[in-house]
Amino acid sequence: MIRNIIVDEDEGLRVDRYLADHCNDLTRSHIQKILKDGGVQVNEKTVRGSYKVIRGDNISLDVPEAVDPEILPEEMPLDILYEDDDILLINKPKGMVVHPAAGHSSGTLVNGLMSHCKGSLSGINGVMRPGIVHRIDRDTTGVIIVCKNDVAHNHIAAQLKEHSIKRKYFAIVHGVIKEDSGTVDAPIGRHPTDRKKMSVNHRNGKRAVTHYHVLQRFSGYTYIECQLETGRTHQIRVHMASIGHPILGDRVYGPAKCPYPELQGQTLHAGILGIVHPRSGEWIEFSSPLPEYFRKLLEKLD
Repeated sequence: MIRNIIVDEDEGLRVDRYLADHCNDLTRSHIQKILKDGGVQVNEKTVRGSYKVIRGDNISLDVPEAVDPEILPEEMPLDILYEDDDILLINKPKGMVVHPAAGHSSGTLVNGLMSHCKGSLSGINGVMRPGIVHRIDRDTTGVIIVCKNDVAHNHIAAQLKEHSIKRKYFAIVHGVIKEDSGTVDAPIGRHPTDRKKMSVNHRNGKRAVTHYHVLQRFSGYTYIECQLETGRTHQIRVHMASIGHPILGDRVYGPAKCPYPELQGQTLHAGILGIVHPRSGEWIEFSSPLPEYFRKLLEKLD
C-alpha cells in the first residue's frame, strides 16, 4: 500500500521523525523497518532515516499489507452482566487484553467471545476485533459493551461519536485534589518521542474532555469518579497525569516505582455504562462493583 505525504511543516526534521509524527497508526520501529527495506522515497528517490525534509517534499511510503493471524475461539469464563440478541455487557477482569494484537494472539476477550457467541459477532472492525466497538486497557477493569451484529455496532458507534453514552470510571490518584470537582479539556495524541504512549498534544491531538469528582480524600491520595465526554486512548490516565494527579499504580504515566508493589497496573475501574438499546430504543444502564483489590486498597488508605 503506497501512502503519499506532502511536507508542509516541520522543515528540517529527519524523515523518520517526520513520519513518526504524521503516521499515528505506525510504530517508530515499523517506520524504521520500512526505511531499512527501501520503502521510503522522497521526490521519487529512496532515502535513509537521516534525510531532512524540505517544505514541498513528496514522501512516498510503501507500507506492506498487514497479514492478520488466525484468531481462534477459546473457552473461558466470562462475567456477563447482560446479554440479548444484539449486545453483551461484560465485566472485564484485570490483566485481560480486549482484542488480539502483537504479543497477544490468545487469551483475549475476543477469543472468549468467539467461543461464547459461536460466530455471532459484528464484523465491522475486522477479523481481529469482531464485536468490539470500544475497549478498555488491559489493567483497567469493568464494563465493556460487545455487539453481536453490524446494526447494533453502527448504533452504538454513533452514540460513541456523539458522546451520548454514559461512562463513569472510578480511580485512585496520587496527591490530594483540593477542588471537589473539575474538568480537563485538553487534546490527546501520540507522545512526540515515545510512540507507545499518549500525551496532551495541542498540535496533533484530538479533543478530549474528562470530568472528575472527588469521592474521598486520604493522606497523599484521592478517590475520584471520572465521567468521559470523549473516549481517547488512555484518556483518564493521560488527563489526570497532566494535572499532577497520575493514577495510582500507573507506571506508564505515573511514578515508575509504585508505593504498593502488589498492584498490577493502574487503579482504574469502568463502573457504569449507559446506552440507548440499539433495538428497543430504551435507555439501559449497567454497573460493575469495585473489584476486590480496589476495595481492599481503599480500606488500607482510609
